[in-house]
Amino acid sequence: MRYVIAFFLPWLSLMLQGKILSGIICLILQITIIGWIPAFIWAVTALNRMYADRRANRIIKAMAK
Repeated sequence: MRYVIAFFLPWLSLMLQGKILSGIICLILQITIIGWIPAFIWAVTALNRMYADRRANRIIKAMAK
């Protein structure tokens, strides 16, 4: 579901991750037709980074036990 939001509303995807300033910059970028593609790529890479951080934290917690 988050990838669908990242595709259609990249700025909202960033704001839902807690990156308010990045979301505002992404919204300004998305307003232009040409800037929509970089905004989408930015949102998807931020999502992938968030999921990778969650995975890494789970692995670290499991190793600490």
